[in-house]
Amino acid sequence: MATLAGSEVHYTKKIYFVSDAHLGTPNPAESRIREKLLVQWLDEIKNSAEEIYILGDLFDFWFEYDAVIPKGFSRILGKLAELTDSGISIHFFTGNHDLWMNNYFEDELQIAVYHEPVVKTIRGKLFYLAHGDGLGPGDYGHKFLKIIFRNPLCRWLFKWIHPDIGVPMAHYWSRRSRYVSAGGQIEPFQGEERERLICYSQKLLESRHYDFLVFGHRHLPLDISINQKSRFINLGDWITFYTYAEFDGQHFAIKHYSQPPR
Repeated sequence: MATLAGSEVHYTKKIYFVSDAHLGTPNPAESRIREKLLVQWLDEIKNSAEEIYILGDLFDFWFEYDAVIPKGFSRILGKLAELTDSGISIHFFTGNHDLWMNNYFEDELQIAVYHEPVVKTIRGKLFYLAHGDGLGPGDYGHKFLKIIFRNPLCRWLFKWIHPDIGVPMAHYWSRRSRYVSAGGQIEPFQGEERERLICYSQKLLESRHYDFLVFGHRHLPLDISINQKSRFINLGDWITFYTYAEFDGQHFAIKHYSQPPR
C-alpha cells in the first residue's frame, strides 16, 4: 500500500534485508539462542513487512538430499512458512555455506531462491543484490572452491554419502573458514580501496547506475556512499552484530536488533 503526500510516495509497508545468521554453528545450544532471536525479530516485523530478502548463509551448512534436509532449524523454517502463508514475499540468496539448495524452499515454503546476483527495481530504486562470496578482485582460493562446490558432479557424489557422515564432514569444513578460524573475530575494515566487495561495486558502477548495492558475506555492517547517488551496503551478521536493513521507499538504513530472547 502506498499513499501520496505532495510529490512523494509514502508506503505503509517496509522491505527488510538480513544475512549471515550461520544457524548451526558453533553448536546446537548456542545456535538455538540465535535462532530464537531471529524468529523473534521476524515475528516483530511481520505486520510491517511487505518483502524480506535473506542474502545468504542463513545456515552454516545446508544440503538437500532427495528426501532429507538437515536436522534442526524447525523454529526458523516454521516462522518463514508462516510469513509466506500470510502473503509476505521472501527471497533467499544462497551463500557459500548454504549453496546446496534444490527446491525445498520453493516447494514447501514458497520462497524464491537465487543462486546468482539479482538486479531488481524496488519502489523506484535500482538494487544490485548478492551474497557476495567470490566477487571482487583476488581471493582465488575461495573462487576455485566455489567452482568445485557448485559442480553438478560434486553435488551428485556428495549426496551418496550417508548424512551421518556427510553432514559432520561439512561442519568440519565450515569450521575451517576464515571467520571461525579467527575465533569469531571480524576482519577490521580495510579501506575502500582494499575491500573486495566495494571494489566490485565500483567496477559495476562504471557501466550502470545502481542506487543500492547490497551484500552479505563480509559480516561487517557497512553503509558507504560510493558516489553522490549510489550506496554500498553490507548487512553485517546475526552472530556478532545482529543487524538488518530496512527500506521504506525513501530511506535505507542499517539497524541493530538488541531485544533479549523471550
